[in-house]
Amino acid sequence: MKNVLITGASRGIGAACARIFSENGFRVFINYFKSADRAEQLCSELREKGADAFTFCADVSDCEQVEKMMSEISSRFGGVDILINNAGIAAQIMFCDISEQDWDRMFDINIKGMYLCTQKALPYMINKKSGSIVNLSSMWGISGASCEVHYSAAKAAVIGFTKALAKELGPSGIRVNCVAPGAVATEMNAALSDEDIAALCDETPLGKIAAPDEIAKAIYYMAVTDTFSTGQILSPNGGLVI
Repeated sequence: MKNVLITGASRGIGAACARIFSENGFRVFINYFKSADRAEQLCSELREKGADAFTFCADVSDCEQVEKMMSEISSRFGGVDILINNAGIAAQIMFCDISEQDWDRMFDINIKGMYLCTQKALPYMINKKSGSIVNLSSMWGISGASCEVHYSAAKAAVIGFTKALAKELGPSGIRVNCVAPGAVATEMNAALSDEDIAALCDETPLGKIAAPDEIAKAIYYMAVTDTFSTGQILSPNGGLVI
C-alpha cells in the first residue's frame, strides 16, 4: 500500500484529496495544525469506510514540527510515496497596507512549508527511485490578482519551485507537478461576498466556481494517473485564465 501525505488536509481541497486517495487504496496521512476536531472527524470517516488513515499535527512552516511529523511517518510507515503540498493561506489586502508580518506569514505557509515538507519527504523517494509531488498554486500565481500581491507572488513562487525541482528530481524517477486552481468553494474564499462570487461566476466561461472535489480530481490525476508529466502546471479554473 502506498502512502500519501496531504498537508492542510482537515478541510476544503485537502479533505477532498484525502477522500479520493483513500477511495483508491492509498494510506492517507492527514496533516493539520489548528483544526484537530475536523482532522480527527475526517480520519474517522475514512476509517469507517475501510481506509488506512492517520492524523499528524504540524505547523508546516516550523522546521522542528515538520521533522517530527516526518520522523514519525518514517518510523511507523517507511515514508511518503506521494506528497500533496496543499497547506496555504490567502488574503485580500491593498499592497500599500501589507505589513512585513503579513508578507512573511504568506511566504512562510505557502512557500517555506512546501520547501520543508518536500525536503524531508525526499530521502525516502530518492532511495526508492520513485515518487510524486503535487504543489498547490493558484490561477493568480499565473496571472496576478489586484489586492492580492503577496498571495500572487507566493503562488507564482510555487510554480517556479515546481519547474526547477522537476528538472532536478527527474533522473531519480520523481515527478513534481503543480495544480493552480481558480476560485473554489472553500472556507478560504468565505470572506467573498455573494456579489463577489456572482461576479466571478459571470467572468468564468463555465459560469461557476469549482467544488473542492473537482480540484481534488485534478490533483489525483497529476499525482497518480499522468505518469509522464513533470514540471507541468494544470490550472482548473473554468476558463477564467487561459
